[in-house]
Amino acid sequence: MKILCIGEALIDMICTDKGKTLVQGENFLKKPGGAPTNVAAAIAALGGTVELSAKVGNDPFGKQLVEVMEDFGVSTRWMLQDNHYFTTFAFVSLMLDGERDFVFNRGADGQLTKEEIEVIDLADVSIIHFGSATAFLPGPLQEAYKRLLQKAMEKNIFISFDPNYRHLLFKDNTQTFIDQSWHFLRECNFFKVSDEEAMLITGCGTVKEAADMLLEKTTAVFTITLGKEGALVGINKQTYTVPSIPVKPIDTTGAGDAFVGAVLYQLSGKTSAEIAGLAVGDWQTIILNGNKAGARTCEYLGAMEAFKHLNKQVFD
Repeated sequence: MKILCIGEALIDMICTDKGKTLVQGENFLKKPGGAPTNVAAAIAALGGTVELSAKVGNDPFGKQLVEVMEDFGVSTRWMLQDNHYFTTFAFVSLMLDGERDFVFNRGADGQLTKEEIEVIDLADVSIIHFGSATAFLPGPLQEAYKRLLQKAMEKNIFISFDPNYRHLLFKDNTQTFIDQSWHFLRECNFFKVSDEEAMLITGCGTVKEAADMLLEKTTAVFTITLGKEGALVGINKQTYTVPSIPVKPIDTTGAGDAFVGAVLYQLSGKTSAEIAGLAVGDWQTIILNGNKAGARTCEYLGAMEAFKHLNKQVFD
């Protein structure tokens, strides 16, 4: 059975002048990226069977993204190249502590349409991952996301969701991000949010309060990632903390995507009944392995470079 990831595929332009802002930086390194694209690559790197539904430009950057995915072993039959829009770019500046800020120059990724979603064959798909806040911006991708969610529900396919909030995308209209996130949170089977996202979406002032609200208002297994502290996991109206492993971070780009990819990879070999029957201890092991994958990703510059070193041995 396969995993299908949907959303943005883009080029990260990473400023190599460490510690400088995008205004100050002068040197940039081109890296393939995009949250669901990263998740797909991580799944494939671990040995999973995965497809990516995304739109890129019919330009050298779009061709690079397709080639990189194929090199990882991701099926690209649902990656479309648009003749009218350029491939999306994200300009990224890395701070000395490994954190980042970035600016989007949006192009083809937002043009994936509902009609193009209709032709996707879901016969052998056991998990669908929705993985980027860019899909909540106005445009065709927003409707495509909603349609694929509806199809997943109709076919009883396991639904995974990661909102991937970016302030620069929604600084003037945060509420639309919150409202659309709740729609997916209520319908999915598993979701991952950061501590900041959990508090933003719930309107709560602490992670504990946010977790309590998510336990009350959703039925999914969920994780709230806590950086080096690991992850808070919500299962069956209870929360548990699962630790991470210590690393010296070089770049946190893609860490959350590696986490999600590792979780979905571990679930992909199970039937819906088997997933539903997982005990708390089983989920804690799955999340611990996800934490390990995410932490190891931070030891490399750029998500795709990190995923080249990602394999099942990181779970040991």
